Amino acid sequence: MINFSLDLNEQKTLWQRWVYNARNNPDREAIVHWVAGEEPFRWNYKKLIDTARKYSAFIKAAGVEKDQVCAIIIRHNPFFYPIYLGVSRTGALPAVLAYPNPRLHPDKFRQGIEGMSQRSGLHYILTERELEPLITPLVEKPGSTIKKILFPLEWALDNEIDYKIDSEIEAVSNSIFSTEPVLLQHSSGTTGLQKPVMLSHLAINRHITALGKALKLTPEDKIVNWLPLYHDFGLIAAFLIPLTLGVPTVHMDPFQWVIAPVILLEAITKEKGTITCLPNFAYNIMADKIPDEELRGIDLSSVRTVLNGSEPIRHYSHQRFVDRFSKYGLKPNVLACVYGMAEITMALVVTELGKPITELVVDRNELAKGILKFADEYSVKRYCVSSGRLIEGCKAKVVDENKNELSTGSVGEFVVSSQSMFDGYRNYPEKTAEVLKEGWFLSGDYGFIYNDEFFVIGRKKDIIIVAGKNIYPEDIEDAVNQAQGVIPGRVIAFGQDDETMGTELVSVVAETKVETEAEKNKVRMAVLRAGMSIDVNISKVYLVPPRWLIKSSAGKPSRKANKERLIEGTDPSVWSR
Repeated sequence: MINFSLDLNEQKTLWQRWVYNARNNPDREAIVHWVAGEEPFRWNYKKLIDTARKYSAFIKAAGVEKDQVCAIIIRHNPFFYPIYLGVSRTGALPAVLAYPNPRLHPDKFRQGIEGMSQRSGLHYILTERELEPLITPLVEKPGSTIKKILFPLEWALDNEIDYKIDSEIEAVSNSIFSTEPVLLQHSSGTTGLQKPVMLSHLAINRHITALGKALKLTPEDKIVNWLPLYHDFGLIAAFLIPLTLGVPTVHMDPFQWVIAPVILLEAITKEKGTITCLPNFAYNIMADKIPDEELRGIDLSSVRTVLNGSEPIRHYSHQRFVDRFSKYGLKPNVLACVYGMAEITMALVVTELGKPITELVVDRNELAKGILKFADEYSVKRYCVSSGRLIEGCKAKVVDENKNELSTGSVGEFVVSSQSMFDGYRNYPEKTAEVLKEGWFLSGDYGFIYNDEFFVIGRKKDIIIVAGKNIYPEDIEDAVNQAQGVIPGRVIAFGQDDETMGTELVSVVAETKVETEAEKNKVRMAVLRAGMSIDVNISKVYLVPPRWLIKSSAGKPSRKANKERLIEGTDPSVWSR
């Protein structure tokens, strides 16, 4: 009989809950480590906890102490999971960071690590030997807080645990209160590290209960995940929540998924997965980039929920996804949406599972003025997709620039409050004070509430203001994605100041495969027409080759980083008019 409950003891630490699962369901599958073309590596709870205890002894012996920050920078590896758990057992704070990839310059990676050390604090780096030459200069740098680089994949796990060290760790672990911090979760970024969100055991336990109920998790579920665990969508939704509740998960390498997205569908088919999480851009990739011949034998009939989150949700992305995979057993009513942020652990709202997602067809121009008006035959239309209703323990409202609450249907900034709120940005009191006001978190996201459902339409910082008119870059990107010659999903729009006009002008950068001057001029005209179709004048078009755009750690093209790169004006591969 499996012991399973969505109502957790809030006073327990995460480690205590994981140990509880191992004692009560030792042989239950916890994590399936998936590598395409290989036999999966399977962790049951007993084996996972026993291995984590061994790692915690090595970590303690290396000098790691309670509340110190341990950055984990390890590629997709079956031993990542017990290493993470081992850090947590010692009372140290794990912070999962992205392993540098070929498109990230070593200097940018070092700047990110150094920035973390100087701002949020960093004491130990647990990584692979390959990164030693890159990281060692940071440890040796005068004033560095980094004490040591550790290579846990090289530790011998065959020996018995030293009883004395194990007892010391157990005493520390048992002394931790649920209100104490358990991890650092950095917001997604492109080059350095962003704000370090500090979460407590209590916050995560409360969130697990609330989100587990909203997602109707049961012991029969199995979550299949390709999302990176340095992103909150992957770490919280696909790792910590199921691990704590006792729901098995299948994890695959994000980079392997990018190269061959069909592996997600193969894993769902073979493991009978019931839930998977996809940021909106992934729906487009799945629908467009998988050849029919790779889909032979795919069976998605076991799926009950495909959860869309972490970026604004697009109507056409859902439609393309369902159209492509319905003949492989995917049921249309499995689509669901979530919206939230790392500062409240993860989710604020979720759509009702098994029901059609609410979509509103509104007047795009009126929405730009902050007014919700349903489209008529004369309107420039925009599809607004609901992200759902508030989950248990969460509150939210929409406010104007002066933080006054707006009525239903008015567009403004979401401010939120939650029982699973973060404890602030670590060592960053001034930034914490900017976004936390009397118990409310200023999200920086714009949208509206209609019939108690939340509709997210863009980021406050990304809004382009042209002659007093608010233009959401997502609207422009949606239109330009349809332009002939543009690579879908590889477009960003942003505003550039024009001193002569005294306002911002709209600029677009789009990836394209065309090469000749004549072909590029045709693509430019297609981009301009796409803007006109939604009543937006695009003043500057930048065309760049495939894979040129810089992505954030969440896998999305970054408007800020790409704008800065373009303004530098030093890349000969950029074509502009």
